Amino acid sequence: MNIGILGLAASGKSTLFTLLTGQTGGARHDATSSGMAHVPDPRLDQLSALFNPRKHTPATIRYIDVPGIETEQGREGKLNIAELRTTDVLMVVLRAFASDVVPHPLTTVDPIRDLARIDEEFLLQDLMVVEKRLERLKKDRAKRQSPELEREQKVLLRCLEVLEDGRPLREESFSDNEEKLLRGFTFLSLKPILVVVNLDENEVGTNPFKNPSWATWLDRSAVAFTSACATLEGELAELEEADAAVFMEDLGLEDRALNRIINQSYNLLGLISFFTVGEDECRAWSIREGTPAVEAAGAIHSDIQRGFIRAEVVAHDDLLQAGSLAECRKAGTLRLEGKTHEVVDGDVVHFRFNV
Repeated sequence: MNIGILGLAASGKSTLFTLLTGQTGGARHDATSSGMAHVPDPRLDQLSALFNPRKHTPATIRYIDVPGIETEQGREGKLNIAELRTTDVLMVVLRAFASDVVPHPLTTVDPIRDLARIDEEFLLQDLMVVEKRLERLKKDRAKRQSPELEREQKVLLRCLEVLEDGRPLREESFSDNEEKLLRGFTFLSLKPILVVVNLDENEVGTNPFKNPSWATWLDRSAVAFTSACATLEGELAELEEADAAVFMEDLGLEDRALNRIINQSYNLLGLISFFTVGEDECRAWSIREGTPAVEAAGAIHSDIQRGFIRAEVVAHDDLLQAGSLAECRKAGTLRLEGKTHEVVDGDVVHFRFNV
């Protein structure tokens, strides 16, 4: 999964990128940065404690930090979109903290205004792509008629109507075939959005989305919301785990904002995790909810999918309770499943295959 991180300059997005990936630097000027974040999962930790494997491999997310949207004389600047088009989710970091040292590029702090401007930029970029393609289709259809060109023109005209109405494409319903047709355009306003409000330290633990001004955004489809304080997260990252836990308890925080960001990303894409276990490695794999076993096998290796025979499946909780796969077989909680079995979040799976 690839997640693009963007926001106005001085929003704190590069700080969050560094904290998520452990990679210092972040995006600068016209250069992007990318890094991997491990997905925290207590279930994988429990399985590794049971099997004591040589390798412990959590699922990962690739974050891409693009340069901040620069502004000049109170107007928002250009959005660097080349890298963003390759992502699965757009993570928009909004500044909600004041600073005398680092002024807001639009002079005043207003995260809702900033989000509206960024989302408007998504629409404008997509509108240009649609208009350009429709012009080309008009010329192509003048030369030859084909059902494929007609279908493409029809769905793009719908997109044009939606965008000209000021609505993002993620709010429109498309059929599976239409979504497949649109996939190649990598429309920005079709991608799900994770909104992260970067709070001031004195607002940690509060819910900024209780403000009535957020109401029109909270009901939108394919948009998730969370908050963080990049400064506080940086302080927690420098502490030992026990000290960090005490610090969080003092602040009344139940979990790290970084964990919420990762979990929200999973929820937006409808992702779940299954596990493979053994003495060599305990590993988490990410797939979409509802994925059949044969396709889940392909997440590990295409040869396993091609030569799929059966999947041995046991729930994570049942394995921990039994203490071993052998005991699960005795108890009947380890099942043999076929290609169409839908893998469930938390399943421990061993694939039988032959190639």
